[in-house]
Amino acid sequence: MAIKESFRCEVITWRQVWRLSRRLALLINSSGFIPDTIVAIGRGGYVPARILADYLGVMDLTGVKVEHYLKGADKQPEARLKYPLPAGLTGRRVLIVDDVSDTGDSFAVAIDHIQSSGAAMIRTAVLHHKTVSRYRPDYFGQEVKRWRWIIYPWAVMEDLTGFLARMEPAPRDPETAAARLRQEYGLRIPRETLEDVFRFGLGDQSTVF
Repeated sequence: MAIKESFRCEVITWRQVWRLSRRLALLINSSGFIPDTIVAIGRGGYVPARILADYLGVMDLTGVKVEHYLKGADKQPEARLKYPLPAGLTGRRVLIVDDVSDTGDSFAVAIDHIQSSGAAMIRTAVLHHKTVSRYRPDYFGQEVKRWRWIIYPWAVMEDLTGFLARMEPAPRDPETAAARLRQEYGLRIPRETLEDVFRFGLGDQSTVF
């Protein structure tokens, strides 16, 4: 999916993350699939994978790092495996978890790697499945039919920093940033969050908030 210069976004809350993760746990449980190992696709899959491990009672939790988006919505040409599994998964039932299936490329890379690691059975799960994705996960908490960029609580600083850094002219204060984000991305961001973006994400702007 090509990322446009301006597009609609949705901010997901921690409570929504928990609800979607619980829904996933119920779907997996009712399907009869019992994973021996949960593999998170980093970085987005780390939090939902840990919640699912807790719900499903899976103690064997690990992760792989698949890079597709360099920072925020800035995308590189193809997904690639950066940090593989440290050990094999011979004979194990594996649940692969990510936050969203957007293009499906991250899953393609992760599944190929985990199959080569000897897994006996593989299932996949995401919080959000976008119907434009080339890959349809086995389990998803919510289906997204109208494409939008989804901002998870663990990526707020990264995504907002990326949006603001691309703006011409660049906003110099939280008030201007709030107006531009509302106009261009349909986002209503609390002032405190934008102050943090200027302080940590964009560096010291020599402004006292």
